[in-house]
Amino acid sequence: MNRRNFLKSGTAAGFISTLGIGTASAINNHPNQLVETSFNDKFDLNEVTVLQLQELMQNGKQTAKSLTKMYLKRIEEIDQKGPKLNAVIELNPEAIVIATALDAERKAGKIRGPLHGIPILIKDNINTADQMQTTAGALALAGNIASADAFIVKQLRAAGAVILGKTNLSEWANFRSTRSCSGWSSRGGQTKNPFILDRSPSGSSSGSGAAVSANLCAIAIGTETNGSIIAPSSYSGVVGFKPTVGLVSRSGIIPISKTQDTAGPMTRNVTDAAILLTVMAGVDFDDEITKTSVGRTQKDYTTFLKEGDLKGKRIGVEKSFLNGHEGVVGLYQNAIAKLKELGAEIIEISLLAEMRSIGGASTVVLQSEFKDGVNAYLAKANAKVKTLTEVIAFNKANLTSAMPYFKQETLEASDKAADLNSQTYKDAVAKTLSSQKIINDLMEKNKLDVIVGTSFGIPSLIDLFNGDYSGGFYFASPAAMAGFPHITVPMGFINELPVGLSFIASAYQEPVVLSIAYIYEQATKHRKAPKFIKNSNFSSGV
Repeated sequence: MNRRNFLKSGTAAGFISTLGIGTASAINNHPNQLVETSFNDKFDLNEVTVLQLQELMQNGKQTAKSLTKMYLKRIEEIDQKGPKLNAVIELNPEAIVIATALDAERKAGKIRGPLHGIPILIKDNINTADQMQTTAGALALAGNIASADAFIVKQLRAAGAVILGKTNLSEWANFRSTRSCSGWSSRGGQTKNPFILDRSPSGSSSGSGAAVSANLCAIAIGTETNGSIIAPSSYSGVVGFKPTVGLVSRSGIIPISKTQDTAGPMTRNVTDAAILLTVMAGVDFDDEITKTSVGRTQKDYTTFLKEGDLKGKRIGVEKSFLNGHEGVVGLYQNAIAKLKELGAEIIEISLLAEMRSIGGASTVVLQSEFKDGVNAYLAKANAKVKTLTEVIAFNKANLTSAMPYFKQETLEASDKAADLNSQTYKDAVAKTLSSQKIINDLMEKNKLDVIVGTSFGIPSLIDLFNGDYSGGFYFASPAAMAGFPHITVPMGFINELPVGLSFIASAYQEPVVLSIAYIYEQATKHRKAPKFIKNSNFSSGV
């Protein structure tokens, strides 16, 4: 996400594919035209779904091993060569061995579930007790091999998923600098947007969003504190789901905020997101907040995905997004018109205006919780640095490699932040959590099923020196601060760049959010594979 603006305001990833190189297909050199890459994308698994992959394995046309090899080859061609997307920070050397074992289970008649043999990528702030590092993209944490899997990784392994590797991210989940560039980390470098390569992938789950969009994996996992699933999903034209805080365990994930952090699915369609969410959800005794999900977790979130209309549904529309960039507003108006066409009753609301009362409280909360959480994580980790203070000192001592473009003002401010026992922190938490009442009251008053808004604006240009910028559209903060469920699905394109539409609701209303988002997705089908266009050929943003 654009955490720079957020911190200022306080509210605010069998048959072997033959990949060829075709002839150059530049449109022309007109300054207002896009310049296409000469890369000719012919991947046999492009846009394939989890259920389609299962069918291929069940019919004997593919195996988990063959699929894993195909995706590893895809990563080599797209991520390391070809367009050089740079979305994957590290590959799992055990991936083929794991896939082979799962094939043996399948042959013996044991199928663990819909993720059996499915290749997945996960964000590099999630612990894996294997040969891969967990670093949050930071050189300061290089060499950190986790002693135990994160809870959600245990669930993925139990479900039969094949972890291909880890994805790059905005370093420290975009909590390092006030002018950070999303998708850049000192360990992984800069991730690119698969639609137009000089455009931002957003963050912090940059690699997960770009990787799943570019078909480097079947599905991916990201994490979010304030938009870090939603924003990169919108920018990379995929589905991103941030569940209710408490539905998915955070233990074994490098933290920012105990009140806002959660992991979530990043996929190419709503069905795959529901399949992945079903596996991820669960009570973890090492994460107290998950106890709130007892009796509120669904056995299978895909059962709520039914084609049909939206008759009887009342949808709140954030009206501030009806102004701004005419292209984005046009897509938003079309989306609202489609929701009406599907039978929904539309009610204009002003959620963002009401959220302004929270002011800068969120900054206080995030900085205090980051300091406390990171110090606790590092104290038990296998990293050379054991405290946030030592991280800051490492970066200063390794200035050229660790901080070549922007510095670490956010880390430094967090190191000086108020203690969790302080009244300053307690008051800030109370104010931030008032977002729950604001949303609930608004929904109750208007009898709303969900609230919708533009997820984010048009993907900005990558700017390592000045950092991120946006066009004023950003809808992640309300659900993030409240800890409520939030899904983004593709809403359309402007000059080959994707824009997402968001659906949010109250705590543990995942079935409602998923069902309405699914109906919209099936009625519009805006998702399309990226073209890896070389550059925008604009002197400034679109």
